[in-house]
Amino acid sequence: MRKVATVPEGADDVPVAKPDRDRSVYTKSGRVARAVYCAELTRLQEQLVMLQYWIQSQGLKVLVIFEGRGSAGKGGVIKRITERTSPRIVRVVALPKPTERERTQWYFQRYVEHLPAAGEMVLFDRSWYNRPNVERVMGFCTDEEYQEFMRSCPEFERMLVRSGIVLLKYWFSVSYEEQRKRFESRNAEPLKRWKLSDMDLAEHELYVQYSMAKDATFQFTDTKQAPWYVVPSDDKRAAQLNCITHLLSQFDYEDVAPDAVNLPTMKPVPYVRPPMHEQTFVPHVW
Repeated sequence: MRKVATVPEGADDVPVAKPDRDRSVYTKSGRVARAVYCAELTRLQEQLVMLQYWIQSQGLKVLVIFEGRGSAGKGGVIKRITERTSPRIVRVVALPKPTERERTQWYFQRYVEHLPAAGEMVLFDRSWYNRPNVERVMGFCTDEEYQEFMRSCPEFERMLVRSGIVLLKYWFSVSYEEQRKRFESRNAEPLKRWKLSDMDLAEHELYVQYSMAKDATFQFTDTKQAPWYVVPSDDKRAAQLNCITHLLSQFDYEDVAPDAVNLPTMKPVPYVRPPMHEQTFVPHVW
């Protein structure tokens, strides 16, 4: 039997209770059933397409931040959101670690260039909140840099909101036990092992310290103008459905999808194409 470290009381991210619904919605383990998930996800993705048309037609500027522990499900919900939407309207920003030059810039500077223009929704897969969480816990920033972030971040976000940007912040919360199961699953499958980084291992070991950092982050940055929305994610399917449902609820959008068009017929032009055998085709394996 594998041994799991005991998490101190109050340090774990405890998922909320399931809503009172028909038991057929859930599996025996209490998670959303796959058939229910697929049907609801299809409906929500159709609404996301409607929302993207509305954002484009109204010239809205939407910024959605996804934060949380490793394996909490941020990437999964981003994939579900972008599966059927246009990358020209709904785009993802996942920045690598800063370069030597970027380290000398104002901390928020490299994020500013990725902010949405009119008619765009930008999804940040991690954001400037690396500083008070990953950088703070791992010792990648100084105390002065950390304190300055806590002072300036709320003002920075208020500036974004005043400029007309719709700012939504989601924190995906996963328990220690569930995170360990997901890491063990990645470790057991060679094709998934690339998802298990040294940072993930360090984060898992420092689970309690990350809880402390997250609580401090919320204390300073959970503001009226830019509140945090916590998504319990031990059940990935429920987390994705709940997050997308909440995202859609933040907009009073209407169906402005374009009408079906009449496809044009080909215009005849005098032209003789070169012989097909002169082209190189991929082998017909299938």
